[in-house]
Amino acid sequence: MELHKLRPAKGSVRARKRVARGQGSGSGGTAGRGHKGDGSRSGAKEKRNFEGGQMPLQMRLPKRGFKNINRVEYVAINLARLQAMSEKFNVKKIDLDWMISNGVVGKRDKVKILAHGELNAALTVSAHACSEAAKQAIEQKGGSLNLV
Repeated sequence: MELHKLRPAKGSVRARKRVARGQGSGSGGTAGRGHKGDGSRSGAKEKRNFEGGQMPLQMRLPKRGFKNINRVEYVAINLARLQAMSEKFNVKKIDLDWMISNGVVGKRDKVKILAHGELNAALTVSAHACSEAAKQAIEQKGGSLNLV
């Protein structure tokens, strides 16, 4: 066996169809595009999800609910995570600037403190919102909460 004698198995590779190469090829003339109309022109595309005139799937399905454009989306930070950050970075004051600079939250994120987990340190915390239980837990440990 030599490299220059290697060939694919017989019948496994088909030659591509050479469209628009003269009448003798059988696909000359209109090149399989039919006569006139949008589809015969260059740059013609079918609309996304077009189903040949049948009612498209997204219109057949029932519509449910709505999106509230005034919704305020918060990044939730639990007490357990505050405790972990306090221990890892050895800090007593966790404010928005500190969280942004350490990659905890993004620059445009709104932060809400939630009461899941245990808090053992007295921390000074800054956030946009806070649950009542989280506020009590922070103040119970001798910390304080500043809402921005």
